[in-house]
Amino acid sequence: MASLFKWFAPGMNIKRWILLALVGISLLGLGLAILDRHLVGMMGVVMDTLSNRLAGIPQWFVGVVIVASGLGIMGYSFKMGIASIMTVIRPDPSERLVETLYHHRSLKKGPKVVAIGGGTGLSSLLKGLKEYTSNITAIVAVTDDGGSSGRLRDNLGILPPGDIRNCLVALADKETLMEEVLQYRFESGELAGHNLGNLFLAGLNNVSGGFDGAVRALSKVLAIRGQVLPVTLENVILGAELADHSTVYGECNISATESKIKRVFLHPEVCKPLPEALAAIEEADMIILGPGSLYTSVIPNLLVEGIAEAIQRSGAQKIYICNIMTQPGETQGYTAKQHLAAIFDHVGPLVDQILVNNEPIPGRLLKKYREKGAAPVKVDGTALAKMGVKVWSKYLVQHSNLVRHQPEKLAQAVMEIIYDSKAASMERAPVKIYQPSRTLRE
Repeated sequence: MASLFKWFAPGMNIKRWILLALVGISLLGLGLAILDRHLVGMMGVVMDTLSNRLAGIPQWFVGVVIVASGLGIMGYSFKMGIASIMTVIRPDPSERLVETLYHHRSLKKGPKVVAIGGGTGLSSLLKGLKEYTSNITAIVAVTDDGGSSGRLRDNLGILPPGDIRNCLVALADKETLMEEVLQYRFESGELAGHNLGNLFLAGLNNVSGGFDGAVRALSKVLAIRGQVLPVTLENVILGAELADHSTVYGECNISATESKIKRVFLHPEVCKPLPEALAAIEEADMIILGPGSLYTSVIPNLLVEGIAEAIQRSGAQKIYICNIMTQPGETQGYTAKQHLAAIFDHVGPLVDQILVNNEPIPGRLLKKYREKGAAPVKVDGTALAKMGVKVWSKYLVQHSNLVRHQPEKLAQAVMEIIYDSKAASMERAPVKIYQPSRTLRE
């Protein structure tokens, strides 16, 4: 009862519309009574008075006018009352309520997609996918040991938050402002090099009683479309056996090695996955590996106990999104087939489709990357076909100073693959076709 009276508190901007609605209801009742006196016998005196004052005007016409007035006032009061409430629930009035509701319902009908990886590649994919479906699960590697994430991992004993933070921001309902805030990096003082979003997750880790609770809490703050899950809550270290028979530990050391990587492994080798991650894989319509650093972002997730087995059991479509460029220290000189073969060598043939880029890369960027030992990944279609893999070639490049996947192009390609398959039985959500600008087309 107490909460009922709160609607009538000063400043709520609700009382006026309730009163106006009551006026509309009264007019509606009066109008109906005029149309049929027998409907409300108690209003005979009122109607006689109105009849005398409106002599010469048919009573049915008076009734219709009053009924219409009542309905109009009721409709207006309900509209304004709802609008008053929605200014609190939806502060940004730039999008109409009906558009918001329609978009929300369309996203909920979208396919269930599980994306596995880490780094900037995974966050680029998520930015695009969230415009097509809100049934997204990002399963993220937790082996990062560099930069702000590495320092927090060493000093506080928490899981590295950097890749998790990037994925949360990518899936945020309104990412522009939150991206600026959570991606802010301190440049001086004791916090120099630290990322504000990483510190926020570190604080939530203590407040919420664990890293998984911290991720869930920030997910609510950002109102993300989907969920972001660390692949495991255990403090694991990534190791690598190299072609020169040496062994190195730590993601940063592996990326910086000049010797070819033979295989990577986790220490400890046995670590439990998040149950939510296994459940998402089981229910998925599509499972995506990558894009991202092959040996330090994609494969580490697959080495966590039960993850690869769950993917193998799943009836979902399974696809690997190949990187556009090779990566010095990890995949220098690798073809698309060699990327996929590295995954198969570690955990078996998990996927039967591969998405590769066939969009030309500007010469100025090619020169810049070649100076650092990187080159476009060559797509050897015949060799991939022999592996029993279907090849999808699409224009995927983002035109900037870096060669990366363009989120909208990448997401559109994924959705086209999902709906091209006969296995896709879910109701199709509206697909927004990406139209390159005039400059890109030229």
